Amino acid sequence: MHDMIIVGGGPAGLTAAIYGLRAGKTVLVIEKNAFGGQIAYSPKVENIPGTKVISGVEFADQLTDQALALGAEVELETVTQVEKSQGHFVVHTEEGNTFTGRTVILALGVKHRTLGLPGEEELIGNGISFCAVCDGAFYTGQEVAMIGGGNSALQEALLLSEVCSKVTVVQNLPFFTGEQKLAEALTAKENVRVLFSTVVSGYLSANGNLTGLRLKSEETGKEWDIAVDGAFLAVGLQPENAAFADLAKLNDWGYFDSGEDCATVTEGLFVAGDCRSKRIRQVVTASSDGAIAAMAACHYLEA
Repeated sequence: MHDMIIVGGGPAGLTAAIYGLRAGKTVLVIEKNAFGGQIAYSPKVENIPGTKVISGVEFADQLTDQALALGAEVELETVTQVEKSQGHFVVHTEEGNTFTGRTVILALGVKHRTLGLPGEEELIGNGISFCAVCDGAFYTGQEVAMIGGGNSALQEALLLSEVCSKVTVVQNLPFFTGEQKLAEALTAKENVRVLFSTVVSGYLSANGNLTGLRLKSEETGKEWDIAVDGAFLAVGLQPENAAFADLAKLNDWGYFDSGEDCATVTEGLFVAGDCRSKRIRQVVTASSDGAIAAMAACHYLEA
C-alpha cells in the first residue's frame, strides 16, 4: 500500500509527487497518456518564474525526471474508479488492475474542447488537430486555420506561421483574449490574417480529409467558405471528473468544487490543478495546487 496515489502526471500531479517524496512518503503516480499534461503541447513557455524561456516538452521532461529521481513509482494506466474502503482507497484502472493507497490526489487535468460540428470527430487526425508542435510540420508550405484567440491559440498560430504559407486565425470575439505581446507578434506576420467576430459553422471535406471551413460572421450572419489544408482547434478545455463525483463534489461546469486547500468532502482525498474549480489555470497555479494537496495529504497521514 502506498502512502499517496496521484492520478495524473501533469505539473500538479508531479509537483505533488515531489513534495510527498521529500516528506518521506511512498508515492505512486498513475498517468493515462504522457507525463507533462497540457504544458507539453506549448512550443515556448515564458511565464515560469526563474526560467526565461523553455519548451513545454523540456519542462515536462525535467519535472518527470525530478520526481523519478526522488523515488516516485509510475504506472501508465487509465483510472476509472476510486473507492474508499476500511480507511484506505482502492484505485481501479481500465486495464483491470487495482492499487491501494492511504491518500489519493486527483490531478486529472483537462482535455481539449471541440466545436461539436457534424463530421468533426471523423476529421480529427485527418485535417483537424490540437497541437501545432506535434502536427505543424505536416503542413509545411500549406494553408491552415487556427480557431481561437487565447494564449494557446496565439502561441500555436505563431509557430504555424514559421512553416505554413498562410495562417488564418478565426476568433469569435471582436478582440483577442490572449496576451497583448503575443497578439502584436502574430498580427505583425505577413502570412497571417485574422478574422474577428467570426465562427466556424461547418467543415468541408473530401475522401475523409478536411479541405476547408464554412465561416459565419457574428455581426452580419453572412456565411462563406475558405480552403485550408488543416485546422487547429484552441477553443478551450473541459474536465473529465464525472467518474469521481461520488467522492468529490463538482460545480456546474464539471470542475471539482474545492477551495484553495484542495480538500474534498472525502477525508484523505484531495484535488489539484486544472481539474479544480479556480479562476486562473496556469502551470504555476497547477504546481501550487500540487504542493498544497501533497502537504495536506501528509498532514492527514500524520494526524
